[in-house]
Amino acid sequence: MTASLLVRDLHASHGDREILRGVAFDVAPGEIVALMGTSGAGKSTALRTLVALQPFTRGTITIGDVALHPGRVPAERTLQGLRRSIGLVFQAPSLFPHITAVDNVTLAPIHAQRLSRGDATRRAEELLAELGIASRAHAYPHQLSGGEAQRVAIARALALDPSVLLLDEPTAALDPARRTALGQTLRQLAREGRGLLVATHDVDFAEAFADRVAVLAEGRIVEEGESRAVLGSPKHEATRRLLHHEEGI
Repeated sequence: MTASLLVRDLHASHGDREILRGVAFDVAPGEIVALMGTSGAGKSTALRTLVALQPFTRGTITIGDVALHPGRVPAERTLQGLRRSIGLVFQAPSLFPHITAVDNVTLAPIHAQRLSRGDATRRAEELLAELGIASRAHAYPHQLSGGEAQRVAIARALALDPSVLLLDEPTAALDPARRTALGQTLRQLAREGRGLLVATHDVDFAEAFADRVAVLAEGRIVEEGESRAVLGSPKHEATRRLLHHEEGI
């Protein structure tokens, strides 16, 4: 797990509306980067392009020796290298409701890596234990708390052992204690050598747990740097608006 994520001159649109207009940033192994911006800034669009769920019109995305290029989204059968390199945890855990937590985690290793069910189950149980929810392995999604379901979703994203992990607004439905527990979990994943990109407008979370922040506004990164420096002394008006917006919630 030593691959960096490199994004250069990224442009993406919804219909005739350009959402991303030349976005560029890096995520190094062992680093947590918060991609920040108010709702509608384009954070989710950026994440979706990085995992080939949405096309982009210009720029490059590279994760180690895997590269994405402008144009139509590639066929899923051609994306095995990408799926092994980068994982995404959506804002809603979106677990399959009819199977247990451990079975949710085994799906990708069984179907994408062709692991035996026994090997996939052992790996899934290890991940759930590392994330502190070993006792919930055989619970169904409706039996899990919001924080537990989110950790199962993280385990599912980690099941293919990606170098880079993306998370979309992971603190949106968490109380302060669970936000802190999540932050500590992400720091541990970074210590293991993964790069993490967290799309969020949660200023307190980013300041406490991110190494760097990149502020997205009007389709561009307008301010970037060490998290406490940027959020403590913002230089761009968009960053100041983000801080004021958070204070008003």
